[in-house]
Amino acid sequence: MSTLPRSADLKITGLISSLRCCQLFTGLPSEDLAAIASFSLQRVVAKDDYLFRQGAVSEGFYVMVRGAINVHRVSAEGKEQVIHVFRTGETFAEAALASPTGYPADARAVEPSTVLVIPKAPILAFLGRRPDLAMRMLGSMSAHLRVLVGMLDDLTLKDVETRLVNWLVKHHGGRTGAVALPGTKRVLAAELGTSSETLSRTLAKLRDQGLIRVAGKSITVLNPGALEAVLRHNLGER
Repeated sequence: MSTLPRSADLKITGLISSLRCCQLFTGLPSEDLAAIASFSLQRVVAKDDYLFRQGAVSEGFYVMVRGAINVHRVSAEGKEQVIHVFRTGETFAEAALASPTGYPADARAVEPSTVLVIPKAPILAFLGRRPDLAMRMLGSMSAHLRVLVGMLDDLTLKDVETRLVNWLVKHHGGRTGAVALPGTKRVLAAELGTSSETLSRTLAKLRDQGLIRVAGKSITVLNPGALEAVLRHNLGER
């Protein structure tokens, strides 16, 4: 007669399933996923609670299971600059594994979220036995660096309208349709380096021009060609 799995077995099975949905671990053999799951921890983060603070000692890196985590820096003037909003299947804070100075930014849940904590000591030991996974992690960190470089490029654009249009062009992929906001409009405003009020005025301007429609947590691009033409014009391109 078959027996139901023990609660510990069910927990490991759930952790393996979450790891398998993560791009970093795609294609890893089941035994490797089980090994990582054996030392991984699941953590629930309520909306607006912090997962970690800048300078805190690194406990490891994180896998997003559900929700959204806003990783950001706060300037001396108290201005928040969003680095990236991480969602299901993404990993972050890998670079902190090799840093003696702790996390370089703050991480706050902008939605009720669940993450897997991959603790520092056991994952470093595991990577010592699996250099192929270490190379994957380097690739993941390189992708995060490209995001940062892209963000810096965007912030050098001359005005909020240009930054917003550039963000929309990047995210709609040349297609008519809805673009999901990275959390609230306040989060998007911080990502674009502006205030919520200025963002709302800029969205209203694009809406009145018939380029977009704003509804809830999405922006629908109505005329991709015209939106790209606005971007080229604002950048001084032909």
